[in-house]
Amino acid sequence: MNQGFTKFTLMGYMGSGKSTVAQILGEKLGRRVIDLDDYITEKEGLTIPDIFETKGEIYFRRIENAYLLELLRSDQSFVLALGGGTPCYANNMDIILENSDSYYLKASIGTLSERLNKEKEHRPLIADLNEEQLTEFIAKHLFERRNFYERAGAIISIDGKTPEQIASEISHSR
Repeated sequence: MNQGFTKFTLMGYMGSGKSTVAQILGEKLGRRVIDLDDYITEKEGLTIPDIFETKGEIYFRRIENAYLLELLRSDQSFVLALGGGTPCYANNMDIILENSDSYYLKASIGTLSERLNKEKEHRPLIADLNEEQLTEFIAKHLFERRNFYERAGAIISIDGKTPEQIASEISHSR
């Protein structure tokens, strides 16, 4: 991992705690915190679900790539929480690796299933899935995304850890 980067990217599946850990890590390091989905929403004037609904996933993935590039090639220092799928599209993973210290917040299927089961009403993608379907959905996505996530500069296992412990592990790994 390049010790010279002033940008940190956190990646992982939905429910892995990227946004929460980013906030704590940002405070620890004295850095601005950016959530890529929030940044896209602000720039586009539409929520992510609205972008998907009105302009489609291809449009979303194109602008996601453009905004990721804009942020990571800027002169700013920050902690960036990525969307769960961000590393898996276009040349996003290469952009991330070339311009930031990257961390994969790796959670087991059991941990993700337990967390996401409690948040289903806030996550339209999984709102209609029962417990068994949710577990299968997570397992399928993790299998598809693993090769991207595991290219991160560091893999942080998060099972059984608090967001504070995870942020400390990241800040001490530098």
